[in-house]
Amino acid sequence: MSAITLLDGSIGQELVHRSGSRATPLWSTSVMMEQPELVGDVHLDYFKAGATVATTNTYAVHTSRLERVGLEDQHERLMDAALAQAEAARGAHGSGQIAGALGPLLASYRPDLFPEVGMATERFGIIANMMAGRVDFLLAETVSSLQQAEGVFAGTAEAAEPLWIAFSVDDVDGTRLRSGEAVTDIFPLIAEHQPEAVLLNCSTPEAISAGLPALADTGLPFGAYANGFTKISDGFKAEFPTVDALEQRTDLSPEKYADFALSWVDQGATIVGGCCEVGPAHISEIAARLKAAGHSIV
Repeated sequence: MSAITLLDGSIGQELVHRSGSRATPLWSTSVMMEQPELVGDVHLDYFKAGATVATTNTYAVHTSRLERVGLEDQHERLMDAALAQAEAARGAHGSGQIAGALGPLLASYRPDLFPEVGMATERFGIIANMMAGRVDFLLAETVSSLQQAEGVFAGTAEAAEPLWIAFSVDDVDGTRLRSGEAVTDIFPLIAEHQPEAVLLNCSTPEAISAGLPALADTGLPFGAYANGFTKISDGFKAEFPTVDALEQRTDLSPEKYADFALSWVDQGATIVGGCCEVGPAHISEIAARLKAAGHSIV
């Protein structure tokens, strides 16, 4: 049996659903500005469900996004608010790790929209510095191309905290990144930079099941956390999208999602969790199934 790190589930989508607010291009950052206590509530609910990691609500807290609405001067304050909520939830729970989320700088699922590596180095470096000493590791999420990965590695190279990097794969062909590059094309970068863990995230669980076996060949701890969207719509790939352009699946019950997560563990994954539209009930089911199968959750 294995020792499994159980990540939390959706942060951004969970906040949007709980807030009842109108969706905006700032996504869960808007919710945090208006109802910061909801962020801590979500983190604590995941801890109670069995997760051992709280992922900060910083995925979309980028100056490139804030500049669009004239809020770039709020960057540091918003980062601090997100970190403080995760810290408070961990304190209330009494244990757990904090993952500092690094989302794409410009837009998710758009490998064609990414600043050149020099700018990525600067901006990811700023965020890593803001998180220094307040997170257990950095979690770069929804990396959709080799160029995005290069920016992440360059921007976090001087960080004191270890890096976990999560790639998003094509929903039709899970053996390829959203850029069309093969999952195996990441191997030279992984070998060069040696992150602490490599994962697949924010793609359908079916696609992740197809792409995951390749990660075993990296020689690093690996894992996965899928989303619960029907697909990434063309509307969401437009300029300044809102989550209204995405549709939640109705067939991905906690039991069904746990089936996928346990199959990933059977494939050698030691890190599992959930992404968008995967909530505390899903994580609770995974925790129960892992324990019933004789695995330990760490």
